[in-house]
Amino acid sequence: MERGFKVVLEWDREGNAYHVSVPALPGCFTYGRTREEALQRAREAIQGHLKGLKLIGEPVPEGDVDIDEVLVNIT
Repeated sequence: MERGFKVVLEWDREGNAYHVSVPALPGCFTYGRTREEALQRAREAIQGHLKGLKLIGEPVPEGDVDIDEVLVNIT
């Protein structure tokens, strides 16, 4: 069964890499030097995270989370 998870890609100028997090899977993070590498590693990280949850008997999330991008102004 194919499933999809939303990921957040953040470009790190200093580290010259994309950082990836998976909001529906707390603690699931990875990175890549290119967007393509980051997304491939995200697939692998998600698969490993789900496998780990099953192995320790934790529930596997059924759905994804909604992500809103909001600009917060500060003074």
